[in-house]
Amino acid sequence: MAISSSPDWSLASTDYYTSKTRKFGLFSSSKTLHFVSFQSSNLPLFHINSSGCPSPILEDASTNVPITKLGLKFHDSQQFSLPDVDNINMFLCGLLQDTQSEELAYDYYEKAKQRPGFIPEKPMLKLLIRYLVQSKKWDLIVSLSEDFKHYHVLPYSYTCSRLINSSIRARKLKVLETLLEVFKSEKEVAVIAFNSAMAGYNKLHMFRSTIAVYETMKFNGIFQDSESYCHIMEAYQQIGDMDKVSSLFDEFESKKLNLTPVAHRIYSILCESLGKSDRANEALEYFRDMTKKGIFVSSSVYSSLIRLFASIHDLTVVEELFKEAKERRMVRDPEVFLKLVLMYIEEGLLEKTSEIVRVMKDANIKVSDCIFCTIVNGFSKRRGFQSAIVVYEELILQGCKPGQVTYASIINAYNRIGLNSKAEMEFSEMQQKGYEKCVVAYSSMIAMYGKEGRIRDAMKLVAKMKQKRCQPNVWIYNSLMDMHGRVKNLRQLEKLWKEMKRRKLAPDKVSYTTIISAYNRAREYEMCVKFYQEFRLNAGLIDKAMAGIMVGVFSKTSRIDELVKLVQDIKAEGSQIDGRLCHSAMNALRDGGLEKQAKWLQKNFDAM
Repeated sequence: MAISSSPDWSLASTDYYTSKTRKFGLFSSSKTLHFVSFQSSNLPLFHINSSGCPSPILEDASTNVPITKLGLKFHDSQQFSLPDVDNINMFLCGLLQDTQSEELAYDYYEKAKQRPGFIPEKPMLKLLIRYLVQSKKWDLIVSLSEDFKHYHVLPYSYTCSRLINSSIRARKLKVLETLLEVFKSEKEVAVIAFNSAMAGYNKLHMFRSTIAVYETMKFNGIFQDSESYCHIMEAYQQIGDMDKVSSLFDEFESKKLNLTPVAHRIYSILCESLGKSDRANEALEYFRDMTKKGIFVSSSVYSSLIRLFASIHDLTVVEELFKEAKERRMVRDPEVFLKLVLMYIEEGLLEKTSEIVRVMKDANIKVSDCIFCTIVNGFSKRRGFQSAIVVYEELILQGCKPGQVTYASIINAYNRIGLNSKAEMEFSEMQQKGYEKCVVAYSSMIAMYGKEGRIRDAMKLVAKMKQKRCQPNVWIYNSLMDMHGRVKNLRQLEKLWKEMKRRKLAPDKVSYTTIISAYNRAREYEMCVKFYQEFRLNAGLIDKAMAGIMVGVFSKTSRIDELVKLVQDIKAEGSQIDGRLCHSAMNALRDGGLEKQAKWLQKNFDAM
């Protein structure tokens, strides 16, 4: 082996070294560089260390071959020459194991390519790829891929797989395409590389790209193993093509491929896909087939099937699957428990929801706020607010912790049955736990204060709400306007209306009805007409409450034309007015000398 006579090379020590084949890990790092000359058994072996790196001395008592330890300071590749062709790969491996000489190693690799007879070896390529990936030199990786084709040498299969994964993680998709084009030339490498590409695309949710890679495999005659089918089935499942998932599984089974490595994943994908395409019975058949074949059934499969049959309210199958999963301790998904609670509520089996809570407690699974409030609201709708309060208090005794939504529901329930002190206690507890921005809870409390005439408490609560940067909604403004309108505080009413508009909250039908009713109480009929016209311009539909107010306003102000138009609009929109309003309108028309219009109204009222 030729060594440069540069003055930077200095003799350091002499020892003995036995040449052994080295194994290089893709992500290993070493400070020691090795290269060996085999031209003569009497020549010394050189052990080279880069500057500043410690160098262990290896000894073997069975050899008399001397080792020369040289301290090197690498500055550029011109300072010493390459070893002979037979030892270039080992020389490069030594350089690539030292982080201080990795960049120099690539320069030497480029020079080595000019040597006749040089062929890169897999261990060296593994280290070289590691360096290029860690250095993010993707243009050099593309160049290296051309060398793979030129020398008809590919890295180890797992090195190719990691290179594909690294390209996807770095979002270097053009580099990935180039590598796949190169790797497809060798069957064993191609399968692993293309599978890695599909798995990587699936992780990035680039499912169309996964399908494109799979189609390239088929076009080029690359063998598709069980892992290939697993990745492509997942891709089609995610884009919603459940029929394709089913056909791919049939194709997979017909090829009699080794199912063991991916059995539970493939069956899980199949069962979930069949469920989403409303083929519940087929999904159940494949599930039973899994258990017969002894394939491991994961908790996700049980969850998928239970959710599926709960959505179609097949109580027999649901309870059978749930019992089986519970015995195997496979029920861990909170969504499964929520689906069961919803199913039992919709079926009217409310007592079953308490059983679900007990199962969750026994399995040490937290009863979420979503499940808690679903049970409370279910009892409210099915059996009334009193029943909802009873079940709420029972669940509290069982150790369930209410969250923001549950607090809002129970506060509303207490308000509806007049237990205002209880509502205030729950609201105070809610705020102490940090739930200070629940608009629904604030709305319930403000409405309660309005019913009790506690206007000052309501305004204080709104001020506190704003202080917490929780913006009032239109319901809260409606409640505030209603309580001020009842006491004819028109100044505050107008202020609230302007504030609502300034916050870009669109008034709803209740808003207009509330403000028109307030001005009607104060006998401000012109303002009533003004807001009614604004309401109609905003495409507001007339209901019984609005009709009752405006019939009185138009009658009292002798606006006969507007009264007739109002009655015509009510009929055109399919709304109904009661007899009292109709008689009031007819009297107004007769007083205005419009007997003909009064008879028309009488005729249309009888027809209603």
